[in-house]
Amino acid sequence: MALPRQIFDTVIVGGGGSGLRAALQLAEAGHRVAVFSKVFPTRSHTVAAQGGIGASLGNMQEDHWLWHMYDTIKGSDYLGDQDAIEFMCRKAAEVVYELEHFGMPFDRNADGTIYQRPFGGHTQNFGERAVHRACAAADRTGHAMLHTLYQRNIRARSQFFVEWMALDLIRDYEGAVVGIVALEMETGQVVVFQAKSVILATGGAGRIYHSSTNAFINTGDGLGMAARAGIPLEDMEFWQFHPTGVAGAGVLITEGVRGEGGILINSNGERFMERYAPTMKDLASRDVVSRAIDQEIKEGRGVGPEKDHVLLKLDHLGSETINKRLPGIREIALKFANVDPSREPIPVVPTCHYQMGGIPTNYYGQVVAPRGSNHSEVVPGLYAIGECACVSVHGANRLGTNSLLDLLVFGKSAGDHIVEWLKTNPQHRDLPADCEDLPLSRLARLDSATSGESVSEVGRDMRRTVQHYAGVFRTGTLLREGVAKIREVAERVGRVAIQDKSQVFNTARIEALELENLIIVAEATLTSAEARTESRGAQSREDFKERDDKNWLKHSLWYLEGGRMDYKPVNLDPLTVESFEPKVRVY
Repeated sequence: MALPRQIFDTVIVGGGGSGLRAALQLAEAGHRVAVFSKVFPTRSHTVAAQGGIGASLGNMQEDHWLWHMYDTIKGSDYLGDQDAIEFMCRKAAEVVYELEHFGMPFDRNADGTIYQRPFGGHTQNFGERAVHRACAAADRTGHAMLHTLYQRNIRARSQFFVEWMALDLIRDYEGAVVGIVALEMETGQVVVFQAKSVILATGGAGRIYHSSTNAFINTGDGLGMAARAGIPLEDMEFWQFHPTGVAGAGVLITEGVRGEGGILINSNGERFMERYAPTMKDLASRDVVSRAIDQEIKEGRGVGPEKDHVLLKLDHLGSETINKRLPGIREIALKFANVDPSREPIPVVPTCHYQMGGIPTNYYGQVVAPRGSNHSEVVPGLYAIGECACVSVHGANRLGTNSLLDLLVFGKSAGDHIVEWLKTNPQHRDLPADCEDLPLSRLARLDSATSGESVSEVGRDMRRTVQHYAGVFRTGTLLREGVAKIREVAERVGRVAIQDKSQVFNTARIEALELENLIIVAEATLTSAEARTESRGAQSREDFKERDDKNWLKHSLWYLEGGRMDYKPVNLDPLTVESFEPKVRVY
């Protein structure tokens, strides 16, 4: 079957913050760019980011990019690559000022400078005291950023393919990526898109968990595409649980609430974070706060009939501050918790929020796949940016506000690198004769299945399995059982059938394809977590309570073929400054 074909210079899979920032860089350089998105770009999950963009502007008090770098490395529990972290923190002010010049409506100080708020883990002078570093647009920073970037892309004439789902990468016989195969969701038409370069910017895969702040579109499509193309997934054991998701709903309550002065309290009315993080208290790093909340609940100091959550108190801030700085949070609390935070506290519980792992890249966004002992090679023509990528600047635990910063810095970096790369690689490489086979065989299996399990039931079992076996606290026994269980679910995914054939070109077919990507991420997560016999950042094992720098100061790599594990060392060498050596992490 010969599929229709279209040709572009660069294809970008994902219309969120990183995809739009890369597209803008390429389109303004005169390249023909196609941006694929399952939803309208301004509905991408970046729109849900609330608190701010980390950058050491120093608008509120003294700050320095080196302090930001230290906080990021410490936050990562020393698993972040220090060259990439230096690159990001040095570039932070530049990309924020660019956004300002694009027209982003940041909140302002009285002198006209960008307003900045404190955030968890951000400090002055290498941990001495909290610093105002998060550049904010009220509590709708991601929303403002996404609309700003989309408007600039319209001006630059980027071409959008809205409500299209990318199915698979196309690699030629030499291993270079030369395009993608994609599906138009409304009609079911499948098209080959040939390109000189491909950028994966598909966001996270938090829908592998039963309780998640992630949107339903966050199904790990880029990770599935990369894994099926033979590329490993890096550090997939590390999933950040945001300390404050609305209890029972999972909707995010930004760390900016605590940055503005909100505090966590238990059933005794006690501000318990003073016991876990005496210096930073409620603004300790996210993994620290999440474990503290979980511990309070485990020890019987939870709130509510089931004693299964704690309270986030902000009524003492006053209605004026809440309505000015946190209007979206008040709206969320009213809608999802039925409380007015200006009068009563919000019930909150740790909820899966962010994946630190992903597709391995360097700080130019190039995908880097290992070849032999301690040797890696760039995959020609393939880039990954944003949450689906692992640079690694987040290591074992992401510092709050670095997600939006990551999108901007590495989106721009990838765009710049491709502009230069295309000067010496101006021609399209030939498509292999079998480029359509894999995606068409996947579609044919789904369309021909006359009986089998429903996608919704198998998906539900996958989410419950991951939630139970790879939560905030883990043990070897739990993880071993979880690996076996998730492999059973993976076999069931291969037997699902679309129950309602009348919906074959709409939600049922798309959900089945998304489940194939999600199960890859779920299996990578549990396998990687079981293999890492230490506690570090978001991986907290009760049978290995200590961090083990002697044996585990390395990144994990999981391969789809055979489910095998490999490892590579953490890069402790920054670009221009002295290395920050691992030390005990306290707040």
